[in-house]
Amino acid sequence: MKIFVGNLSRRVTQDALQQLFETFGQVATVEIISDKFSGESKGFAFIEMPTKSEAEAAMQGLNGRDMDGKSLTVNEARPRNNDRRGGGGGGERRFGGGGGGRGGERRFGGGGGNRRSW
Repeated sequence: MKIFVGNLSRRVTQDALQQLFETFGQVATVEIISDKFSGESKGFAFIEMPTKSEAEAAMQGLNGRDMDGKSLTVNEARPRNNDRRGGGGGGERRFGGGGGGRGGERRFGGGGGNRRSW
């Protein structure tokens, strides 16, 4: 079962989380989520525990518990909602000048009609 752990101190390590959760049973994985640019912890992690009863005991026993001066939020991880981005649209994102509706055609220079520059 996958568990979400939130409100983590930026100093908490994977080893510390693993030791904390192992008091309730076997831990398969520990993943602290970090910023892809700075590498700094975003303050949450995911723990994978193969046994549902052990995972439930960990969630009940650790939710609200103090770790490194912060009260942990521990609950079952839910699949990410793909509609998290605001606005409408959806689908493929296009970066740059908007496309102009010309089906990928690019023109360079002034609107020279039939003139060719080569």
